[in-house]
Amino acid sequence: MAVEKTFDYIVVGGGSAGCVMADRLSAGGKHTVLVLEAGGSDRRLWINMPIGYGKTFYDERVNWKFQSEPEPELKDRTIYFPRGKVVGGSSSINAMVYCRGLPADFDDWAQLGNAGWSWSDVRPVYERLERRVDAQGRLSGAGGGSLFVSDVSKQLHPIEKHFFSGARESGLQVTEDFNGPHPEGVGRYQINTRRGMRWSAADAYLRPALKRPNVTLMTNARVNRILFDGRKAVGVTYNLDGAAAGTSMTALASRAVILSAGAVQSPQLLQLSGVGPGALLQQLGIPVVLASSVVGGNLQDHLAMSYYYKATQPTLNNVLSTWWGRLRVGLQYATTLSGPLSISVNQLGGFVKSEATLDRPDTQLYCNPVTYTLAPSSKGTQIVPDSFAGFILCFQPCRPMSRGRIDIVSPSVETPPAIRPNYLSHVDDIQAALRGAKLIQRLSRTPALRGLIKERMTPDLETMDDTAMIDDFRARASTCYHPVGTCMMGSDPSQSVVDANLKVHGLENIYVIDASVFPTVTSGNTHAPTTMVAHKAADVMLRANP
Repeated sequence: MAVEKTFDYIVVGGGSAGCVMADRLSAGGKHTVLVLEAGGSDRRLWINMPIGYGKTFYDERVNWKFQSEPEPELKDRTIYFPRGKVVGGSSSINAMVYCRGLPADFDDWAQLGNAGWSWSDVRPVYERLERRVDAQGRLSGAGGGSLFVSDVSKQLHPIEKHFFSGARESGLQVTEDFNGPHPEGVGRYQINTRRGMRWSAADAYLRPALKRPNVTLMTNARVNRILFDGRKAVGVTYNLDGAAAGTSMTALASRAVILSAGAVQSPQLLQLSGVGPGALLQQLGIPVVLASSVVGGNLQDHLAMSYYYKATQPTLNNVLSTWWGRLRVGLQYATTLSGPLSISVNQLGGFVKSEATLDRPDTQLYCNPVTYTLAPSSKGTQIVPDSFAGFILCFQPCRPMSRGRIDIVSPSVETPPAIRPNYLSHVDDIQAALRGAKLIQRLSRTPALRGLIKERMTPDLETMDDTAMIDDFRARASTCYHPVGTCMMGSDPSQSVVDANLKVHGLENIYVIDASVFPTVTSGNTHAPTTMVAHKAADVMLRANP
C-alpha cells in the first residue's frame, strides 16, 4: 500500500459541495487540500452545452446510473437514480435549475434543533455566493460570488404566454423571481449558465482553486475506506482506475476528512469504514468504529409526475427531431452561444399551493416545451424528441413525508448500495400526489391551455377519477433526482449523523458536507442549497482553523 504525503484537508468528492470546500479551504494559502474524485474530466461537449444533459443522463462514463430496490408502493418498480460521476459531480449533468428553496424550508431545519440554519441565517450566505446575470446578460449588481445565476427569460419558448395565462385563469399567482423576496407563484426558472455554457461547481469553484499550489485534484480516484485511529479520522485509502488489482493508495489528513460524495455515497463510505448500523457491519465483516443506525436513514426525495400533450403550435420538438432543425440550432449555438441549445428545457414552473386553503406552497410545477421517448441504442438509452409538436406539464410534491434508507450490501465499494426510498409509504404523500394531479388537471382545462392542447397523450389525465390518478402516479411517477438526508444534521446523536457544524457525532476530524445532511428536503431543486450548505460549513471550519 503506497502512502502519499499528508494534507490538511481531504475532500472526498468533487461535486457541488466538494468543489466549494476545495476553493474556500485553500483560498488563504495556509491549508493544503486534496480532492479525490471518482470520475474523470468534465471537459466534454455534452457537459459544457446546456441542453447536453439529455445526452449525459444515461452516459455511464459520467453517471453512476444507480437503481433503487423495487418500490412496493410504486408497483414494485425499480427507480433510476442518476448521479454525477465526473468532475463537478451532479452539477455537471443536472438541468441547471437554480432554486434556493422556500424560506420556511430552512426555518424547519432550525426548528428541528439546528441552530444557525434558519432562513435569516442562510439568506446572507446565498446572497454572498451568487453572481446574478440579468436577461440582457449584464451583471445585476446583486451578490459578488462565483456561482453565476442567469436570467434567460429572453430565450424561452413562446409557449410561455399560454402557460402564464393558464396559471392566472386557474387562480395561481405569478412571481418574477423564485430566488427573490416573493418566491411563491409561477414564473421562469433561472439557471447556472455563463455566456451560453453550463456553469458547474467545477467552473465556479474548483478551477479557480486548482490555480493555487496548495490544492491537488486526483480524478478517477475511488475512495474505499476512511482510516481511523480510534475514533479520529486520519486519512483515506483509494484506488485509481487502471491500477493493478489490489493496489491501494493512502492519503493522510492532519485536520479533517470531509465527505462530499453525495446522498448515496457519503453514507455508503461511512458504513464501509465502520460507521453505521452495528448489526449490518458485523454481518458483512466490517470492524465497527461507531455503531449508528441513523447512518443511511432519513432518505428523502421528490417524486415527479409528467403529463404529455400534443400541441397546436410548434415546440422544441419541431427543431430537435429533424436533422435540419438540429443543424440550424447547432450553427446558432456555435456562432453565438445562444438559442435552444444554450438553456435548459426546464423553462417554466413555480412553487404553488395545490389548494388555496394551504398555508404555504406544497407543489413545484414544470412546463417544458418538448416531449420525448426513451430509445435503446448501441450507446445505451437515448432521449429522443418526438416528431410532432408537444409539451409537458409536470408536478412534484415539495415536502414528502416518506423516509427511506441507503445501506451497503457488501464490504466492497464497487458494489452499489441498496437504495430503498420507500416512496408513498406515508399516507400524506398519497394525498399530496392526488392534489398535484388535480392541479395539473385544473391547469389543462383553462381556456389558455385548451387552445394549446391539440391532443392529450395516453394516459389521459382528463379521463381519470381520484382512484385512477393515484394508480397512474404509482405506475409512472419517478424521482426528480433530489435525494437528501442520509447523513442527517441534528442535535441528538441517536437521531442524526452530524451536528450543526456538520461534524459526525461521536467522531473526531470527520465531516459530512453535501445534500445528505439536509434534515428535510427543500421545496425545489437541490443544487443551490447544497452549494449554500458547503459555503456555510466552510465558514465554520475556517473560523475554527483560521
